[in-house]
Amino acid sequence: MPAPAPPVDSVALYRRLLGFVKPHALIFGCAILGMVGVAATEATLPLVMKPILDGTFVERDPKWITLIPILLIGLFAVRGVATFLATYCTQYVGSRVVLDLRTRMFDNLVRLPAAFYERHASGNVISRLTYDAAQVTTAATDAITILVRDGVTIIALLFVLVWIDWQLTLIVFAMAPLIAWIVRLVSRRLREASLGAQRSMGDITHVLQETVENQKVVKVFGGQDFERRRFFDVSNRMRRYTMKHVTAAAANVPVVQMIAAVAVSIVLYIAANRAMQDQTTVGAFMSFVTAMLLLTSPLKRLTSINEHLQRGLAAAQTVFEVIDTLPEPDPGTVDAGRMAGVLSFESVGFRYAATDERQPPALDDITFSVAPGETVALVGTSGSGKTTIANLIPRFHSPTRGRITFDGRDSASLTLASLRRNIALVSQDVTLFNDSVAANIAYGDMVAASRDAVVAAAKAAGAHEFIERMEAGYDTLVGENGIRLSGGQRQRLAIARAFLKDAPILVLDEATSALDTESERQVQAALEQLMHGRSTLVIAHRLSTIERADRILVLSGGRLVETGTHLELLARDGVYARLQQLLEA
Repeated sequence: MPAPAPPVDSVALYRRLLGFVKPHALIFGCAILGMVGVAATEATLPLVMKPILDGTFVERDPKWITLIPILLIGLFAVRGVATFLATYCTQYVGSRVVLDLRTRMFDNLVRLPAAFYERHASGNVISRLTYDAAQVTTAATDAITILVRDGVTIIALLFVLVWIDWQLTLIVFAMAPLIAWIVRLVSRRLREASLGAQRSMGDITHVLQETVENQKVVKVFGGQDFERRRFFDVSNRMRRYTMKHVTAAAANVPVVQMIAAVAVSIVLYIAANRAMQDQTTVGAFMSFVTAMLLLTSPLKRLTSINEHLQRGLAAAQTVFEVIDTLPEPDPGTVDAGRMAGVLSFESVGFRYAATDERQPPALDDITFSVAPGETVALVGTSGSGKTTIANLIPRFHSPTRGRITFDGRDSASLTLASLRRNIALVSQDVTLFNDSVAANIAYGDMVAASRDAVVAAAKAAGAHEFIERMEAGYDTLVGENGIRLSGGQRQRLAIARAFLKDAPILVLDEATSALDTESERQVQAALEQLMHGRSTLVIAHRLSTIERADRILVLSGGRLVETGTHLELLARDGVYARLQQLLEA
């Protein structure tokens, strides 16, 4: 389980959260106006009780007999309008706050470094964006609604009580310090339970996402029982945190109500004795009693505000953690323009845990260059550093030692956007979006590409024929991550996307691994044309790809151990020759 979050200044956190309400201050002001209207009409009711009883039943004044129904109808008409105004405006502001928070989170998520996604499970990230952001409204608007509406109601009713009998009202004030102490005692437990519940919701989302995405593996390897137990464990953990929250909240309200009930009972006893001794009128007595009884509901809601506030603040804490996470560094100030494509690694070293010297480096003293029009293949056993090199080129990570240059310029001096415009990457993990075939090829910066350009890229990747056979051709929806396509078809669409980009640097990380022999032959023929004048870095195991490379770099344990052409390396009978024997076996 993750470690508990460090203490956070609740006042500063709430002040920051209210900053998201500020842009909607006018509408929220209307909501507060409606809340004040609701509170005022509620406080007016006990004031009306005195003339109703004294003027009609005691004095039998015909003026009051006629006026009272009109007053009551008008009172509840005003209350209805005020209730609608408060409810609509509050919900509007709450929904906008959630939208603004989710937008800010997503805007930052797409700019976060690769290291963030390596440290955080995707399910937990998704949970923060969906579940936690929605919980924030309990603190941003719901708590304020209760505070303003019920707070004003209580203050107004207390004024009524003071106006009727200030001595009895002092008993009501006497319970305030004890209630405040109880609320403070419960606050910490509510916050801890809310944070735990939010972390557990992220775990539930993570387990669910993994099971759905890997349902074939689960079925084939008989993982159903394991996944059931795993889901039950995280769901039960969520239930336990929820019950901790419920226990604290449930105990809070009746304890406060009991204290209030004692005070109310004492007040009622004294007031009833005064009425029996003719020290007050029936109307005044009933007005006081009505005001006292009307205090109980807003007092109960105001007491429970701490539950809403702590849940919302706990959610705000995790939401702001995402918003405050620094995006991937972009210190570059130079626009790379259209590169010629000279790529150089100069004594590059890289360690995934940059500050942990105990962890062996993924790359150690790597030096090589790729010239325009040159195809360089990277080979080596799993974990030798091939994919790490591919990830360093578009600066998903930065070298911990040495430097990478493009056309003689340090990669760190170039802006990320201009650098990545010059790089096309096709990895072994194909990513497609639930959109049309054409939209998946013309993705991102290429969205404005013509249909002719999309078709040309598909033909170059050997994808045109199977696309034409699909139900809607290039307008066919591919499903989530291309689930309606075969593995080879998904791979060719990803390659077509790289071809359409027409970047001077092409990185192929096992790009042909899912292709059959015939498809690979078609793609390879297109590659030979597209590689002209481009720097191409190929990570592959197939002999057909490796043999055509102008130069082959052999990696072992993160170090460059051999360099040469296919025939030169075979003649040396070294690491590369042994790898080839394994591939041919």
